[in-house]
Amino acid sequence: MKILVIEDESKVASFLRKGLEQSGYETDLAADGEEASAKIRAGAFDMVLLDLMLPKITGWDLIPLIRQCNPTAPILALTGRGTIDDRVRGLNLGCDDYLVKPFAFAELLARVQAQLRRGQTLGTAELRAADLVLDLLRRKVTRAGKNIELSNKEFALLEYLLRNKDQIVTRNMIVENVWDASFNNFTNVVDVYINYLRNKVDRGFEPRLIQTVRGIGYTLRSQA
Repeated sequence: MKILVIEDESKVASFLRKGLEQSGYETDLAADGEEASAKIRAGAFDMVLLDLMLPKITGWDLIPLIRQCNPTAPILALTGRGTIDDRVRGLNLGCDDYLVKPFAFAELLARVQAQLRRGQTLGTAELRAADLVLDLLRRKVTRAGKNIELSNKEFALLEYLLRNKDQIVTRNMIVENVWDASFNNFTNVVDVYINYLRNKVDRGFEPRLIQTVRGIGYTLRSQA
């Protein structure tokens, strides 16, 4: 699952990104309202952590845009202002939860997990192809009923392939969506991780689901 963190305090943003990625969530950052607006319009996110006091465009003004571009994504407001009026205003505009700074990361993570469980983002808690099942909420993967242990990046890669099953995805598309980076910096890293994934979810099983499309990229078949 991908979380957009909109926070202008660099230390707080780095702290959140590190904690969320260690907890298995893909994380993207925006440092001000204008950068956040562009990322909201350009990409799909499963959840947004939103600092309300932002430069250029305030968090208050971003809430309607988030709701317009991604109506189902939970919004967790982060702010140093904890008055009842501020909380009511944020909730009325469309926030799903409200956390006052300073906060403990453990509490933030619990609130993130609660919102994602409640919303079951993108309409499902599971992604499937043949006998391969990826459980988004429990972060578990099984094939033919057998548990498969994946690293956080392997999990994110498999999730991306499953969300785009039966479609061809290029290496560049995978880098942009799984690593949130430029392909120029990643040379053969996609091929390396595809091989890691194949060894865990395809080796010893039939049918082989992850297929190479020569000269283009990869596809994950939904069935034999």
